[in-house]
Amino acid sequence: MPSRAQRVRPAITMRGRLLATAAALLVAGSPVLAADARPLADDPIVEARMLTISEELRCLVCQNETLAASRAELAEDLRREVRSLIRQGKSDTEIKDYLVTRYGDFVLYRPPVKSTTWLLWFGPFLLLAGGVAGLVTYLRRRAGRVAPPTLSAADRAAAEALLAGSADAPAGSTSSPKDQA
Repeated sequence: MPSRAQRVRPAITMRGRLLATAAALLVAGSPVLAADARPLADDPIVEARMLTISEELRCLVCQNETLAASRAELAEDLRREVRSLIRQGKSDTEIKDYLVTRYGDFVLYRPPVKSTTWLLWFGPFLLLAGGVAGLVTYLRRRAGRVAPPTLSAADRAAAEALLAGSADAPAGSTSSPKDQA
């Protein structure tokens, strides 16, 4: 009768061969499944202009990415809209004005400073100033509540003895008055 090791070895070898064959088929078949990359646009000039414009626009979904960098579906729709406006012969300013009219100043990555965007531009500084003012107020009130430490007569005499002892000690000496006694 064959040993246990002899019975297990052929099963492992067969399993290993099967896995190696499957891996080889996957690797060999992958070039067949590959497709050519879709061109970004029919006209490279339109695509370059669209990228330039979309670098100045904010993705309304991601909010911290430009329209050019975003992968959101809405960003793709907006890029498609910008391409169609470019093909219609609109200028960069007209395209931005159209998007601002439709989505507001928020769509611009650098919104203009005007009365409707003051909070957007100066809000962070106001919050910072408010935080600093609150911190200063808190620290002043806290300092007023904390009583200065009071020394008893014995503690004061001990401190004066220590100070007088260190004044008499030569420079660089590390001994304490207790060591000297």
